Amino acid sequence: MLPAQGFFLVFSDRTSFTHQLNKHVGLLEKGGKRFFPSKPPENINNKENMGVSTLLSFCAFWGLGLIWGSNFIYMKMAAELISPLQIVFLRVLAGFLPVLLYALWRRELSLKHLRYWYHFLVMSLLATVVYYFGFAQGTSLLLSGLAGALSGAIPLFVFLFAVLFLPEERGSLLKIIGVVIGCLGVVLLAHPTQADLAAGNVAGVLSMVGGSLSVGASFVYAKKYIIPLKIPASALTTWQLGFGLLILLVISDYSGLSRLTESPRALWGLVIGLGLLGTGAAYIFYYYLLETLGAVRASSVTYIPPVVALAIGATLSEAIGIMDYLATGLIFLGVFLLKKK
Repeated sequence: MLPAQGFFLVFSDRTSFTHQLNKHVGLLEKGGKRFFPSKPPENINNKENMGVSTLLSFCAFWGLGLIWGSNFIYMKMAAELISPLQIVFLRVLAGFLPVLLYALWRRELSLKHLRYWYHFLVMSLLATVVYYFGFAQGTSLLLSGLAGALSGAIPLFVFLFAVLFLPEERGSLLKIIGVVIGCLGVVLLAHPTQADLAAGNVAGVLSMVGGSLSVGASFVYAKKYIIPLKIPASALTTWQLGFGLLILLVISDYSGLSRLTESPRALWGLVIGLGLLGTGAAYIFYYYLLETLGAVRASSVTYIPPVVALAIGATLSEAIGIMDYLATGLIFLGVFLLKKK
């Protein structure tokens, strides 16, 4: 899925939201100004160094897909012991430190950025607190594999917000068909015809959709108010998670957190798997892929997590049926059509 995230897309005023969404984050059109403030990769002349770089990119690409895809089983295990809001709090707490250290290492973090604290506050709500809570709540009600499959529908909801609130965005017939097909897949994952599953599944799907809509709103907000600030992406992510952590410190209920100690697997899965890796390290891996592969190729990693989540669910004997796989395929098809020029 998209990183909480990696939500700071870089858009050109001369191009549409969907075209930039296809690039996902970090770079403008060829020939345009490069906004993503990363250090340019060194010019590699010998085959040995090129081979090492290719290997690292390969490992980062598939490692990131596996990390994102496993997030849902970690949330599911933790949800048996603590509340969704507590899951979000511990996730952000554990994920903030790696991102902070990364931004400091790159020397891209400045206290002068705090003059825009109100923008960071809005983004922390849309792209961290509400988004993560919606996914944690949805995963607690759904099978982890189905929750992961639904995460693949995020671009559909981003596009809907873009069409509604960005004047330069136009919805073609092909894109509209893609949205309809993708949304049909989302509806089918709720099992509306099975009374014994429908109630919990509908609530879970609606929670996931709510989180996805929050992400969609964050893209539009970033386009209008964040991108013009020209703040490095690693710094923006640090401020987003930092402000999100402050909000969660205030609104979280700390009672019952000790129940996590009853299951070391759930505890370490949440702290290490979902927090340090699934939130913190995931940002760093994604930035590395942007530098080595480019925005277009790096964005294809988002197709991996739903497949990984379904595979993990099937391995754990979750009751995932043929209809669920068909619905996931419809979501993939819808997103594919949405990205067609």
